Amino acid sequence: MGNEGVIAVEKALALLDCFKPGEEALTLTALAQLSGYHKTTVYRLMNSLERMNYVIRRDNGVYTLGPRLLYLGKLYEQSFHLASVVQPELHALAAATGESATWYVIENGERLCLFRAEPSEGLRETRLPGTSLPLDNSAIGQVLRHWGQNEALFDAVPELPLFTSGIRDPHIASLSLPVFGEGDRLLAALALTGPASRLTESMRESGLGQLMREAACRLSLKSGARKVLCEQLYQV
Repeated sequence: MGNEGVIAVEKALALLDCFKPGEEALTLTALAQLSGYHKTTVYRLMNSLERMNYVIRRDNGVYTLGPRLLYLGKLYEQSFHLASVVQPELHALAAATGESATWYVIENGERLCLFRAEPSEGLRETRLPGTSLPLDNSAIGQVLRHWGQNEALFDAVPELPLFTSGIRDPHIASLSLPVFGEGDRLLAALALTGPASRLTESMRESGLGQLMREAACRLSLKSGARKVLCEQLYQV
């Protein structure tokens, strides 16, 4: 069976994606400009979405999101279990690369190792889930500081994944990149760590770097980040 989809459905969903923080109420003209669709097309699609309670048309003609989206969001929230989404990706990365795959979040001004997957064999850097470390200048720390704490560490979007070696331990190197959630807010830093003798900067240009970008993209999309953000940032 093909995966062609239905153009009208995709266009209607794209109109819903036009709503974002700071732009919760949009006119027909604004929706046409943001989506790139003709006003007549937008009008018809918004009528259908209004009938299904996905949008509300106010008396002044401005559109806002409707209660049906809240209902679906609550259903998704109840069915979403972070560990069941993250751990399979970490295990797949560890198995494919032979390095330790980790999910770090910011907690009390430090970086907390929330989930971890180790390769089945070989020399590796071991870290138990629940371990906290400073928000240092390692690749992991830079990801959390730049995207999570709005520290302007880079003048332009950096090449991902970030790489550092010997920051906390002279024998350990790390590759890391951000994972985003709803509202395109930073959710975590996805990282691979291993011996500096094996994990080198050139790795981010290899298949290993591509595997990390693809994993970060999947995790971001499953967590509610916009597809356009993932395509621009991870180049996948």
